[in-house]
Amino acid sequence: MAMPEVTVRGAGIFGLSIAWMLARRGAHVQVVDPLGAGSGSSGGLVGALAPHVPENWNDKKAFQLESLLMAEAFWAEVHDAGGVDPGYARTGRLQPIADDAALSLAEERTQGARDLWQGRAVWEVFRSDEARPFAPVSPTGFLIRDTLTGRMHPRQACAALVAALLARGVEVVADAPDRGPVIWATGWRGLLDLSEQLGKSVGAGIKGQSAALAHDAGPVPQVFVDGLHIIPHANGTVAIGSTSEREFDTPDGLDAQCDELIARAIAAMPVLADAPVVDRWAGVRPRARSRAPMLGAWPGRAGHFIANGGFKIGFGMAPKVAQVMADLVLDDVDRIPEGFRVEASM
Repeated sequence: MAMPEVTVRGAGIFGLSIAWMLARRGAHVQVVDPLGAGSGSSGGLVGALAPHVPENWNDKKAFQLESLLMAEAFWAEVHDAGGVDPGYARTGRLQPIADDAALSLAEERTQGARDLWQGRAVWEVFRSDEARPFAPVSPTGFLIRDTLTGRMHPRQACAALVAALLARGVEVVADAPDRGPVIWATGWRGLLDLSEQLGKSVGAGIKGQSAALAHDAGPVPQVFVDGLHIIPHANGTVAIGSTSEREFDTPDGLDAQCDELIARAIAAMPVLADAPVVDRWAGVRPRARSRAPMLGAWPGRAGHFIANGGFKIGFGMAPKVAQVMADLVLDDVDRIPEGFRVEASM
């Protein structure tokens, strides 16, 4: 039976991952992006694949858990197909514990992780001196460690997907007419366009700035402290991010807020004090009004679909997003959680 043709508009992490899932299932796919692959927020530096806390369970957290557990096999297959390393590793995460109340809560969540993470990952409390040298300063002397968190180098991940798609004959092109169903994964500008067409706000862009320092920490857990992600990558850098700016003059402009990120990271992680800054990045991430990814059929536009709103969790959600969008477009099987539907942001 002939497989359908599908057009994916947008070559960020959602668009490329969906295109890969469609192609590996036999669809004839074209990926269209006038700016090229990974040109928007997916071309950043951070790449934290971090779970929500294991409590107050809901569809969003369950979906994210499934996606994080899918990640190792998903990225290994992408690597094997195209020969480009996406920089993925499930190295875990450390978080300092600020006071006795936070320590009590962290210990309660240990049991939540046992119940909710299916025995496939651990959330635990342990002494910070057991984690040195790459460990944050902790006021209580205790840290949270989880083994579910992974890290991904965003630029390498996009390059790996492009290579895997090319191995199946799929190129990212700047322009092409629609063929078959169309999936719109067009980032924050796509959210603005959709808001205008629907006559109501369904999302917006939130700017972020980040930096990379030359420090080869090895395969150690990433750190989350003071609202910052501090992520050792396999290429010998440590990524630091990010700001969250609702108002901005230029989408890609860098300013003193990036310097402040670096200073805060060094205060939390003195081991980085002498590491030179080797890269800085600024870009705008798409956040749907519901704060969850926006997935599903485009209301009132037959044959068109939306996959947008990854915001800060797009890389972690990408494997599962790709799976449910391929199911919907190829098989008309809808496994999208209610809170992720386009209507949830309207």
